[in-house]
Amino acid sequence: MSVLTDLGPPAASLPVFSPEGITARVRQIREPVHVVSGPDGRELGIATGAAPAGPVLGTLPPLYPEWLGGRTFCEAHGVRFPYVAGEMANGIATTRMVSAMARAEMIGFFGAGGLAYPDVERAVHTLAQELGARSNWGVNLIHSPAEPALEFRVAELLLRRGVPRISSSAFMELTPAVVLCSAHGLRRGPDGAVVRRTHLLAKVSRPEVAERFLSPAPPALLDSLVAQGKLTRQEASLAALVPVAEDITVEADSGGHTDNRPLSVLLPRIAALRDALCRRFGYRRAVRLGAAGGLGTPDAVAAAFALGASYVVVGSVNQTAVEAGLSDAAKAMLCDADVSDVAMAPAADMFELGVKLQVLSRGTMFAQRAARLHAAYRAHGSLEEIPSALRATIERDVLRAPFDEIWRHTRAFWEQRDPAEITRAEADPKHRMALVFRWYLGSSSRWAITGEESRRADFQIWCGPAMGAFNRWVAGSFLADPAHRSVVRIGLNLLEGAAVLTRAHQLRTYGVPLPAEAFTYAPCELA
Repeated sequence: MSVLTDLGPPAASLPVFSPEGITARVRQIREPVHVVSGPDGRELGIATGAAPAGPVLGTLPPLYPEWLGGRTFCEAHGVRFPYVAGEMANGIATTRMVSAMARAEMIGFFGAGGLAYPDVERAVHTLAQELGARSNWGVNLIHSPAEPALEFRVAELLLRRGVPRISSSAFMELTPAVVLCSAHGLRRGPDGAVVRRTHLLAKVSRPEVAERFLSPAPPALLDSLVAQGKLTRQEASLAALVPVAEDITVEADSGGHTDNRPLSVLLPRIAALRDALCRRFGYRRAVRLGAAGGLGTPDAVAAAFALGASYVVVGSVNQTAVEAGLSDAAKAMLCDADVSDVAMAPAADMFELGVKLQVLSRGTMFAQRAARLHAAYRAHGSLEEIPSALRATIERDVLRAPFDEIWRHTRAFWEQRDPAEITRAEADPKHRMALVFRWYLGSSSRWAITGEESRRADFQIWCGPAMGAFNRWVAGSFLADPAHRSVVRIGLNLLEGAAVLTRAHQLRTYGVPLPAEAFTYAPCELA
């Protein structure tokens, strides 16, 4: 962990020219580094600390992980590190994880997606009690097109309980819930600038969605919320002057909901869009961009900052952290994954829309079995229309129970959660079929969380290629043992490694002959 206190002027060191010496000095990121020439004037080497005697061709100041994304994100959110532990649905990103991140002066988001309202309410209460006046924590608001009333109710809960930060995810359009989170509590500061009570970080993976969050909220949505008494007229007027979100998390090839876009293409595209919209609307404050998806090694984190990210969001790899709400069996499966051990599968929350998410494929048949269910849904109008041979296969190999039995379980679930779904299903046989098939998709995630051994082959574990890259990076280090993987240790090592690699790239651009070893970083037991 970096130390920012002033320890006095650094002592000079002798210049080094050997590959081993250069590699060792590259890792001394918290000292100035000087590019020097050898006696013949042609050989380049480096020295750290105070400037050495002899020709110094250039000097780089100390480099800290805290500064990798610039200072604006940390200043805006009151944190030390430009690092976020992303929300993992169904409470896999636990309250314990969020608290650990907050105390380490980073940000963590509780994974509220997929949970029933009382579960979210309990988690918010726990976090508010544990973290008190701290403001560097938050809760996820996931787009729920099948349950808009629940989405809005959760939004109102987060605002009522004063959750300081909200991460919105999976939104394709702006909804009343996400606009309410953005606009509620807006006021003028002493300098006339618009001040937010609640900070919204919006995850996006498409430019057209990014544009909606980078623009002021639509007047029609604001007017409707005012008419309902959810916003004041002043809040709506101020919302017309600022973007819906001032932190846009550009989500690339991530676990869970993803469009599988490469970050190197997507982030510059959205950065250009951000700049154009900021000019068009004349915002007084810059809008920050973060990077998410595919970040499981220091190389990837360094690349994200080099692309211009102000902060990074790490998700998949944190599922193996000791604080994660996932069973030991599921964590062990993740620890065996390589970069290609992923697949796309139908999403439970957007099943009828055909939306897919990225999951682990190694050791589980979930992706194939879920795809069979969605193929049957597309091809038939009701459960009764499914041919008997196909029905028998689904009941035996996927559901492990007759359709009628699954419907009884499903009906009991929706009687508690939203009785309107039962009414709709009884009037629409295709929707009834969707709810029966969604039982499997929802249950498969819970089986992975609880470690239901009899359904191991059906575990649904959200996972991107970053998990495999992380496994290769930590192999042979103390982080290879999942018992050592705290969410904070993971974050500090990714940031420390990214700073070391950034320093190596800086020196390479000045012509210093760096060996391949200088572009590696092994995890350390950082406190």
